[in-house]
Amino acid sequence: MRTDRKFDETRTVKITDHYLMSPQGSVLIEMGNTKVICTASVEESTAKHLAGTGKGWVTAEYAMLPGSTGTRKKREKGKADGRSVEIQRLIGRSLRSVVDMEKLGERTIWIDCDVIQADGGTRTASITGAYVAMVQAMKWMKDQGLIDQLPVTGYVSAVSVGIVEGETLLDLCYAEDSQAKVDMNVVMTDRGEYIEIQGTGEESPFSKTELLELLDLGSKGCSKLHEIQKALLCE
Repeated sequence: MRTDRKFDETRTVKITDHYLMSPQGSVLIEMGNTKVICTASVEESTAKHLAGTGKGWVTAEYAMLPGSTGTRKKREKGKADGRSVEIQRLIGRSLRSVVDMEKLGERTIWIDCDVIQADGGTRTASITGAYVAMVQAMKWMKDQGLIDQLPVTGYVSAVSVGIVEGETLLDLCYAEDSQAKVDMNVVMTDRGEYIEIQGTGEESPFSKTELLELLDLGSKGCSKLHEIQKALLCE
């Protein structure tokens, strides 16, 4: 049973914008003890498969830095490991779902998510923080006269949910996640639409009733995160 918060509450969330001076967009997102630096950098060329189409691209890279976990994680050299590849593809898909690539023009926004401290939910925190960094980069592009309007159609956030010792929980820390019977990540827009749902019965199957309870919790968590994003982006 939780002692620090209710079952349907997220951990303390803090997003520090314009965290670094060089990228066009950057934030430090903190969800409890999980901390991720998310940056967005604009490149004046699109992906190879979109060259000549007038469309842009958003892509992401993700890594956990050596000091982010209790046991030192080896620095990735060369090809990223399977987990990192899966997560960075998730981040890219999530952000692209709300970007109008024609309005972006033939350029690429590179998203980099570097976990500096991991305590569960690093991929969901990365998505939530990366969205803010991406919009910051788009605002910079508009200020520079590169685009006429922000090429986004909505907000994106993500949160973890799970079942631990028979109780449905929102925003799991590592200790909860490691004991979860069911572990799920929910990615949503601010219109209540699902972008991606990743759910696994870690120890046993789960019912439709439990699934709906988890989705309701995920929706509540994402709604809170959207409010924080909107306040930060002054909308």
